[in-house]
Amino acid sequence: MTLHFQENVALSLRGVVKRFGDFTAVDGLDLEVPAGSCLGLLGPNGAGKSTTMKLLTAQAIADEGEIEVLGFPVPKESRRARAAMGVVPQQDNLDEELTVQENLEVFAQLYRVPRKERRQALEDALELAHLTERRATKVDDLSGGMRRRLLIARGLVHRPDLVLLDEPTVGLDPQVRAELWGLIDGLRSRGTTVLMSTHYIEEAERLADACALMSRGRIVARGGPASLIADHAGELVMEHHGPPDRLEEVERVAGAAGFATRRTGPSVSVLKAETIPPSVRDELGPDGVRRAASLEDVFVVLTGERVE
Repeated sequence: MTLHFQENVALSLRGVVKRFGDFTAVDGLDLEVPAGSCLGLLGPNGAGKSTTMKLLTAQAIADEGEIEVLGFPVPKESRRARAAMGVVPQQDNLDEELTVQENLEVFAQLYRVPRKERRQALEDALELAHLTERRATKVDDLSGGMRRRLLIARGLVHRPDLVLLDEPTVGLDPQVRAELWGLIDGLRSRGTTVLMSTHYIEEAERLADACALMSRGRIVARGGPASLIADHAGELVMEHHGPPDRLEEVERVAGAAGFATRRTGPSVSVLKAETIPPSVRDELGPDGVRRAASLEDVFVVLTGERVE
């Protein structure tokens, strides 16, 4: 296999642009994912995450830029790239008339898993997804969490080097989401490269080696969760509650002193509170409550609270 990008990079996008009519969904995107790592692609709805996933699988074709997946240029060699990667879509597209095992068997054949290896590949996928005891159950009789686990198992049945997870736990309750986190975390221990798009902050913070924050089709920040928090939110946040005029006053005082703020319902948070000088703290007033800064603070400040 000849790599045109660095050998330790599983996928790379350079200057990628995708337009739908007058709307630019992906706008000069630069992104690299090191082999063997888990990158969380974070962003609000409409940021371009799902379009980016479609570009990597050649379901959408870039108008500009270069894409390479596992050494294969896309879309030129997208068939070979798809054969070497696993894809877990956001939408459930399982065959409901087939059993759990039959769904896996279909994909094992589609991905040309050698016949002599197929049985073990199916067993491994069932075990990873904790569905061994459900192998004969029709998909229509599975719970939402089981169906999502089967989607992941299906994307892994051919033992890919790279897995794309597009909003893997969207719409699931917290208990099921936590269960799937364990499954996804297990991929890292196997050395599988994972690109996971999500808007669940805790999900990215818990699973990803690094996060890339996306807004309006571009990456606006990238780094490990802890370093992103330190760089953009600091150690502490001062949270003020009150009526709208009080919140506007806090924003005015903080902004005049050069401090970033985020509005969340009936509160305003002032970032990097540990660096606020006494004079500004006095002007802000005594009603602020200190708390630890979080990746959510970074997310809101860098991507905005409203999607246009």
